[in-house]
Amino acid sequence: MVDLLHMKNTIIAVVVIIILAIGAYFFIRGASNGGDAANQPEATATNDATVATSSANETVIGKSVQGRDITAYHFGTGDTELLFIGGIHGGYEWNTVLVAYELMDYLKANPAVIPANVKVTVIPVLNPDGLNKTVGTSTRFAAADVPASEALQVAGRFNANTVDLNRNFDCDWQATGKWQTKDVSGGSAAFSEPESMGVKNYVETSKPRAVVVWYSSAGGVFASSCHNGVSAETNTLTKKFADASGYPAYQSFNFYEITGDMVNWLAKQNIPAISVLLTNHTDTEWSKNQKGVDALLGYYAK
Repeated sequence: MVDLLHMKNTIIAVVVIIILAIGAYFFIRGASNGGDAANQPEATATNDATVATSSANETVIGKSVQGRDITAYHFGTGDTELLFIGGIHGGYEWNTVLVAYELMDYLKANPAVIPANVKVTVIPVLNPDGLNKTVGTSTRFAAADVPASEALQVAGRFNANTVDLNRNFDCDWQATGKWQTKDVSGGSAAFSEPESMGVKNYVETSKPRAVVVWYSSAGGVFASSCHNGVSAETNTLTKKFADASGYPAYQSFNFYEITGDMVNWLAKQNIPAISVLLTNHTDTEWSKNQKGVDALLGYYAK
């Protein structure tokens, strides 16, 4: 009798233990599911961020001497690529960076202005080290961030190797170039600098239909050539932008001798290219440039 009672108590104890174990299992599982549910928004946000990053239409075309990214931003998906470049002279021509960012703002806010057959690519800062030297950043900034020091602005014209990047391209390249009345370094060879090499590689890979490069300051639209005369397409490009913007048009930049110039190298590659020189070193003259950009978008639309 005692053995039967002992066996009965043992069975009851085992059953209780099993019931408790099952209860504990479902409690833990429920807590775990509850935790997953609580974490779900974070997981969704992370996934959204990942999608946004992967779908951000941009390309790092190279690195500066000091390792900063040189980024090209793309708008539209057409096969006809129009390339706009600012900031080749970094902090010295900082307003060319800001006008490029204003173009990006305009295209983001008004995607319908881009024809279906066109892709617009903007490289707002070709000389990030020079820009950083002047304004303390290689990305977007405000005009109020620019120091008044003229010497600091001039120092920002060059890359970290003290090379004038607009003397480092392969059209009449020379180791010593001119900037106004000053001697400047054109580098040890054409495309010796990573910044100009980044543009070269991008252009040779993407083969843009036309290129606009912003500089300051003379107030005009300048055609490009490299001893072969101005091409008919470059003439059209110059006239379209000048007529729409109100800037005067010029067949060439002849204020002083230029060697290793980027737009002239583009002409050597049979790519229509123009230099748009803002009127001064402080204003972006966006309304004028918007009209010029719109004229080009309309011209290249099918």
